[in-house]
Amino acid sequence: QVQLVESGGGLVQAGASLRLSCAASGRTFSRYTMGWFRQAPGKEREFVATISWSGGSTTYAASVKGRFTISRDTAKNTVYLSMNSLKPEDTAAYYCAAVWGPPRSQPADWGYWGQGTQVTVSS
Repeated sequence: QVQLVESGGGLVQAGASLRLSCAASGRTFSRYTMGWFRQAPGKEREFVATISWSGGSTTYAASVKGRFTISRDTAKNTVYLSMNSLKPEDTAAYYCAAVWGPPRSQPADWGYWGQGTQVTVSS
């Protein structure tokens, strides 16, 4: 069982940076693939980034590649999403997720979710 709590969202201007955190509980956190997803009003939840249990493999959506960085600190049971050069189209609720095994392409296939943190980017 894994419980996830996100933090770090806020209101920023275009071009600014934010770092989201996802604190996880559970003794086997280090063995889970972790991911970040986002959902804008009226849109489906979409993949942002994933990181393997070892931290050695990451994937990114094309829309954020080069601007966002996912990382994990196993000692702190925390996953981060560093977001640079934010754009108004990055505005969404951001969710942390965990899945046992390799990353899944569909949000419905991820087993554990946080409650989300809002990111709003003004132009």
